[in-house]
Amino acid sequence: MAEDKEVLVDVQEVYSKTERYIEENKKSLGVILGAIVLVIGGYFAWDRLYVRPLEQEAKSAMFMAEKYFEKASLNKAIIGDGNYKAFKYIIEEYGVTKSANLAYYYLGICYLNQGKFQLAIDNLKEFDTDDEMLGPVATGAIGDANMELGKKEEAVNFYLKAAKQNDNKFTTPLYLMKAAMAYEEQNDYKNAVKIYEQIKSNYADSSEGREVERYLSRAKMQAGV
Repeated sequence: MAEDKEVLVDVQEVYSKTERYIEENKKSLGVILGAIVLVIGGYFAWDRLYVRPLEQEAKSAMFMAEKYFEKASLNKAIIGDGNYKAFKYIIEEYGVTKSANLAYYYLGICYLNQGKFQLAIDNLKEFDTDDEMLGPVATGAIGDANMELGKKEEAVNFYLKAAKQNDNKFTTPLYLMKAAMAYEEQNDYKNAVKIYEQIKSNYADSSEGREVERYLSRAKMQAGV
C-alpha cells in the first residue's frame, strides 16, 4: 500500500509539474504549434497550388518526348523539335515533378544509345525509383555505360547491384550474365564461373539459363577448374 501511495504521489507530482510548465510556457508553445500548423498548411498549399499544376504541364510535355523516344528519334527526344518540348526542358522547368524524375531515366538511355556514356551515367544516377523493373534496368544501364568507358570493375558493381535490386527471372539472370562476362573481360575467370553456376542453379528457365552452359564451360577451362 505504501508503494502504491508513493507511485500515486509521483504521478500527481509529474502531472502538476507538467501543468505548471504548460502554464509558464504557453506563449512559446503556442508559437511552436502555430509554426507547425503553418509549415504543414504551407506544404499542402504548395503541393496543391504549385506542384500539381506543374505535374500536369510536365506530363503534357512528356507525351511527345516519349513518342520520339519510342521512334528512336533521340535528338528530338532530348531537345525537342521546335514545336514540342523534350526531356532536357522537362528537367530544367519541372524539376520538382515525378515527370522530371522519369525524364532523367529517358535522357540517360538516350545518351547511352548515342555513345555519350558519361552523360548517360550522370543522368541515370539522378533517377530515383522503387519500381521493380525500371530500377534494375536503370542501374544495369549505368553498368553498360561504365563498360563502354572501359571501367570494368565499376560495370561489374552496377551489374551485381542491378541483379540484386529485384530478384526475378528476367532482370536478375540478365545482369548476372553481364557481370560474369565483365569478369571474363578482366581475366577473372573464377568469379565468372561462380556467377555462371549461380545462373545455372537458380535461373535455369531463363533465356540466360538456357545458354549458360557454354559460357560456364569456357570460363572453367580458362580458370583451370
